[in-house]
Amino acid sequence: MHGIAVFETAIGSCGIAWGERGIVGVQLPEGGEARTRARLRRRFPDAAEGRPPADVGRAIDDIVRLLRGEPVDLSTVLLDLEGVAPFHRRVYEAARTIGPGTTLSYGEIATRIGAPGAARAVGQALGRNPFPVIVPCHRVLAAGGKAGGFSADGGVSTKLRMLAIERARQQALFDGDGKFGFDPDVAVAHLRAADKALARAIDRAGPFTMQIKRTPSIFVALAEAIVYQQLSGKAAATIFGRVCALFPRSGHTPTAEGLLRLSDGKLRSVGLSRPKLLALRDLAARQKRGEVPTLADVHRMEADEIIERLTAVRGIGRWTVEMLLMFRLGRPDVLPVDDLGIRKGFSVAFRTRELPGRDEIERRGERWKPYRTVASWYLWRAADRASK
Repeated sequence: MHGIAVFETAIGSCGIAWGERGIVGVQLPEGGEARTRARLRRRFPDAAEGRPPADVGRAIDDIVRLLRGEPVDLSTVLLDLEGVAPFHRRVYEAARTIGPGTTLSYGEIATRIGAPGAARAVGQALGRNPFPVIVPCHRVLAAGGKAGGFSADGGVSTKLRMLAIERARQQALFDGDGKFGFDPDVAVAHLRAADKALARAIDRAGPFTMQIKRTPSIFVALAEAIVYQQLSGKAAATIFGRVCALFPRSGHTPTAEGLLRLSDGKLRSVGLSRPKLLALRDLAARQKRGEVPTLADVHRMEADEIIERLTAVRGIGRWTVEMLLMFRLGRPDVLPVDDLGIRKGFSVAFRTRELPGRDEIERRGERWKPYRTVASWYLWRAADRASK
């Protein structure tokens, strides 16, 4: 007796089929719930749609969690491999050892199963994989890191999207050296597959060229952000340069102890307004008390926690922290919905008559996870193009 069920995931409607000996098939999205169900019924014409048994329900829950970016291990899910050729079984068993956020090549799988030189046969076996996601064929690439093929609806775009979701959670975040904690090419491919209208905006803007600015610490990044508030870039750079010049003993890098020692008059003399002076003193006091996280700390923190911690500093709002997350820390999934440039770019990209509200942007932005930072950059480019 076989059963089938359709369930929703971050990439669309998926399906699953089961029997007495375990799961017999998984169906990736086919362009909508109705098409996924129809495809599932063609694959398993004798199965009845119904409530999954407990073990299958747990597998569904884990698939949903994995496809929204959680590091879930599906390697122990029971599969019914009756009728699967012995070579294919060995390929699937090897593929199930690949964890989220990592990949192997077809050739590496061939070597692992004792069949070096059988990369093509491995690719053919994975192309017939009846258990996508549980047997993670999306984590197997062609030589040289190329995507290779993918038989699910959407083809390689779906494969890249699944990899994008996993990598955004699994890859190390930016460590202060000016690098992204994600692959921009994978991010752009994910956005193209997720949103056709945004894909057109990407085509108009061209390659993703956003740059990450190095920072020695969260404290220094916030101090600079405070100085730059409500000033032109040139004026702010001049004033911040003067502030840095007050710290010759620390290599012209502001320190909390030094800021607290300097008089109000000295700080005002370099061009700081009184509100900025008070904000810098509050930042320095919090740094000295250990309330400002280090770069190492933020690697272990979610974006919402970082925002909550840093907006406690006088003069630091949510937008300022979002800019830090994007342009200093290289976080992949930040969407500053209150930013005027984002709202203008959204209106241009999606041809709305009025500027969208935050709810509209957030709803559309669900498609762009886990690369909303890259989507935001392209919305800014759309706004820039419209203003010229």
